[in-house]
Amino acid sequence: MCDVSVEMDLSRLVRIDDWTWTAPKSEGEARAEIRLYGGRDLIAAMDDKVLEQIGNVARLPGLVGCAMTMPDAHWGYGFPIGGVAAFDPEQGGIISAGGVGFDISCGIRCLRTGLALEDIGPIARALADGLFAQIPAGVGEEGDLRLSPQELDRVLVGGAQWAVKAGYGSPEDLDYIEEHGCVEGAAPARVSDLAKKRQRGEMGTLGSGNHYLEVQTVERIFDERAARAFGLAKGQVLISIHCGSRGLGHQVGTDYLVSLAKAAQRLGLVLPERELACAPINSPEGQQYLGAMYAAINIALANRQILTHLARGVFARFHPGAPLETLFDVSHNTCKAEWHLVEGRKRLLYVHRKGATRAFGPGHGSLPARYREVGQPVIIGGSMGTGSYVLVGTRESENRAFSSASHGAGRAMSRHQAAKRWHGRQVVDELAGRGILIRTQSMRGVAEEAPGAYKDVNEVAEATEKAGLARRVAFLVPRICIKG
Repeated sequence: MCDVSVEMDLSRLVRIDDWTWTAPKSEGEARAEIRLYGGRDLIAAMDDKVLEQIGNVARLPGLVGCAMTMPDAHWGYGFPIGGVAAFDPEQGGIISAGGVGFDISCGIRCLRTGLALEDIGPIARALADGLFAQIPAGVGEEGDLRLSPQELDRVLVGGAQWAVKAGYGSPEDLDYIEEHGCVEGAAPARVSDLAKKRQRGEMGTLGSGNHYLEVQTVERIFDERAARAFGLAKGQVLISIHCGSRGLGHQVGTDYLVSLAKAAQRLGLVLPERELACAPINSPEGQQYLGAMYAAINIALANRQILTHLARGVFARFHPGAPLETLFDVSHNTCKAEWHLVEGRKRLLYVHRKGATRAFGPGHGSLPARYREVGQPVIIGGSMGTGSYVLVGTRESENRAFSSASHGAGRAMSRHQAAKRWHGRQVVDELAGRGILIRTQSMRGVAEEAPGAYKDVNEVAEATEKAGLARRVAFLVPRICIKG
């Protein structure tokens, strides 16, 4: 994110309704329509670079419908974070590494427990220490699992299904993970040796930055029917695990920015911005990136499955037999092939969601039977100290945003700016005074991720609901947060 930001100039926008905005095209401008979702204050606070970036996305070949930003959008590499765009391969639609992001399949695994706040209050410090000791977190931190090149290739293909077969969790977990825990089409041969080398010691690790493992309690229920379907109740303890594909995913992104840029040049694609390096989905380079990107998604799904197993082991020391069931696992840095209804016709589209979450509504065939009548769980993660939301996908979102929703609070300032404004120890002490325990390897990392460095998660969740992208179900408050 830029250190010097310029707030959005609302005079450049046209308000469609209270929660939807667009930017009119200038005379002769060749681009698709733009949609920005959010209330006036959220839109006004966005970096003006967001409008420039989503405008560039709207110029890419084969775009279907509008180029969109979610209410938590902010400046990113190529696409804005919070950007959504769908492309049709039969109309020259492209695949863009900048439209997926470097942390491929970064996402949130949410676990519900049979515990209440009074069950963890007396043991909170010991539980925090136990989780911090067991969950590897931090820059370059490695876990106990060391994979051979052959076994790593099996993870790249098998995802969370590989992890369950290896003893990390149960088959029931897979019912509540996107794609049943494994994306088809992964091609380990398209992942570079350097990317694989970076990953061999990083399975079952959180990483750093905005990644975390958080113990939370349900503070408020908004939608009783959906809460019952999700198995949520006020006062209940939940666990959220936020991480992605670690070093491998970052390296895949780096490798294919070069490959896709060369493809664009070879094919004569005129790009509005070099960070939007891309290739047609059906080109050799496009297919190579898809195979590598799907493999990275599987790494992330396996990673969160292993971390789930580690967290269960720690909780079992304090509450033997307490259930820690997977509520849902949803990614928010992906491009996936999905069928969507466009102008009355079903079309297979490749939907880029960068810092945005898939949010299928009621009745979607990919949803587990338990949730099918109400819709898909959607997780909006907050920054430590501010709370998170569980939402549910809506039918309306299919027409408004290809079934997409916000993924988090969204940064309000860069990490550099945050580190200049706050000290890590100060943040940790202030949160401890509010009953929130932080365990971290890096006080600078805590400063960079200070609650004040993010937008108001309550505003983002409200805007997500009012814009018709997903409906609020429950608000969660943090009790313990493990950070890199």
